[in-house]
Amino acid sequence: MEKYDPEAGTRKLKGIFAWITFAGLLAFSLFQVYTGVFGVLTAQLQRSIHLGFALALIFLLFPARRKNRGRELKVAWYDIVLAGLSIVVGTYWPLMLDDLVGRVGNITTLDFSIGLAAILLVLEATRRTVGLPITIIALIFIGYALFGPYMPGFIAHRGLDLERFVQTMFFTTEGILGTPLAVSSTFIFLFLLFGSFLIKTGVGEYFNDLSIAIAGRSVGGPAKVAVFSSALQGTISGSSVANVVTSGAFTIPMMKNLGYKKEFAGAVEASSSTGGQLMPPIMGAAAFLMVEFIGGGISYWDIAKAAAIPAVLYFTGIWIMTHFEAKRIGLRGLTKEEMPKRKEVFGKLYLLLPILGIILLLMSGMSVTRAALWSMIITVVVSSFRKETRIGVKGVLDALVDGARSALGIAAATAAAGIIVGVVTKTGLGLKMANGLLDLSGGALLPTLVLTMFASLILGMGSPTTANYVITSTIAAPAIILLGVPDLAAHLFVFYFGIVADITPPVALAAFAAAAISGGEPFKTGVESSKLAISAFIIPYVFVFSPELLMIDTTWTYLIWVVCTAFIGMILISAGVIGFWMRKMYWFERIAAFISGLCLIYPEKISDIIGLAVFVVLLVVQYIQKDNRINKVRNS
Repeated sequence: MEKYDPEAGTRKLKGIFAWITFAGLLAFSLFQVYTGVFGVLTAQLQRSIHLGFALALIFLLFPARRKNRGRELKVAWYDIVLAGLSIVVGTYWPLMLDDLVGRVGNITTLDFSIGLAAILLVLEATRRTVGLPITIIALIFIGYALFGPYMPGFIAHRGLDLERFVQTMFFTTEGILGTPLAVSSTFIFLFLLFGSFLIKTGVGEYFNDLSIAIAGRSVGGPAKVAVFSSALQGTISGSSVANVVTSGAFTIPMMKNLGYKKEFAGAVEASSSTGGQLMPPIMGAAAFLMVEFIGGGISYWDIAKAAAIPAVLYFTGIWIMTHFEAKRIGLRGLTKEEMPKRKEVFGKLYLLLPILGIILLLMSGMSVTRAALWSMIITVVVSSFRKETRIGVKGVLDALVDGARSALGIAAATAAAGIIVGVVTKTGLGLKMANGLLDLSGGALLPTLVLTMFASLILGMGSPTTANYVITSTIAAPAIILLGVPDLAAHLFVFYFGIVADITPPVALAAFAAAAISGGEPFKTGVESSKLAISAFIIPYVFVFSPELLMIDTTWTYLIWVVCTAFIGMILISAGVIGFWMRKMYWFERIAAFISGLCLIYPEKISDIIGLAVFVVLLVVQYIQKDNRINKVRNS
């Protein structure tokens, strides 16, 4: 995990610094819980304190050089200095609030120094926790802001001098202290804390046991276990790589032992784990940003509800493909002896109550912050039902510390994303890029979507989903919206492709992490992952052209029809990609299956009729020829 996920590579501390970081992480969580219970502070105070905590802890926990991560080593003197500067930056707004408000628009030499230090600290903290890609992108945007007059063509602008740039970045809510950090300092942190509490109850391990109990005996059971458990793990992990490592350490060896190839076993886990961020009720951190970026009174529950059908179709596609692959190579399910005792597994269903609780709370209209807080309380109560799941005081403290630790990378990434958003807002780059994208695509929707897809995939290579979404939602999504696409569909489009970048070669971090466990070739694992996740490359186009798939402007009867035809479409697409259904498929059958599957997924009457007709023909041909082959074998 440390190799493929920069956020996981902390130094191992002992002695006084171990206690300092423990106390700092605990204080960080307590501050967030306090403001969640008693009300968020004013924008500058809430966000700057959140930033100060995150930066100081990052410099203590994350060494400057990647090769030193995971090792026991002392905190370098310069890291102590940087942590101290981070505390100064984080407390500057609270200490100087009246002064800063009184001279709004003007900054002193001290203000300038603090603001410049904040920018540099955010860039270094982002490099350490998230990696170089997003740091380089932020630096490019800084260069664009400062050297606007020298830019070519339509992207040229008047330019900002260094003082105005620093003022925008740290002394307004349009830069580092902007919307991305606002979401990190409220919704995201509390949901990460909720996930940490779930892990302490053993829910992560229970997901594996439950998945085996449900799917273990079926054909190719372990692969289906990976799909099911990874979908569930997505509710407690906002990272594709973390999901791969958590559940993959268990499912990948099981798949290999059953007979799946190394690359396919790794691909099943990578594609399933990546999809965890698409699965409601708790999606990736970028989904919380979407609430703020879309605005217009849209709630997180609206986003989760809209994403439900596409997410189910995504996992359905992977599930069906693993089934067809298992049939193609003749794999069995787990034996009765290899299965856990179902009575014991189903006797622990109460562990799912916190997840059910948060769904009901969000459906009731409760705020996301309150829902997360109540869900943590429900988790602690539910854990007390049995001794083996009981958290206790130590468990609560550990959960608070682990939750804060998991939030550090996101805090740094959202602060860096704030720099990008600030530049886009101040220079008008968003509208310029949107118009440029429309000019390049000739004003046609499909070419615009294709260009946006490639931009999202490229930006997502090695970058966290949050930063990727911030960039594409401010630059690319407006171009789609200008063509008449609903805001929610446009934002979910870029959200999807930002996530599947984790399994798209050449830089597919989730696939590479899975290959490290399976022993397979990383690039081949990435290619297999992309094939298994083919629905993620198709479904976003469908819901842009037909927002009914997102439950926008539709009736329940038509929605049921859309879901049923889309499900049949996924069967056909999966059969076409794998090349097996009831028997091995001929090349022309695979093409027919794939095209008719696309027709069925696209919710339109004529395409549905064509797709269903081809489905019936292929089903009958497959069934008859399968029976003929069985009879020939019996007669011989």
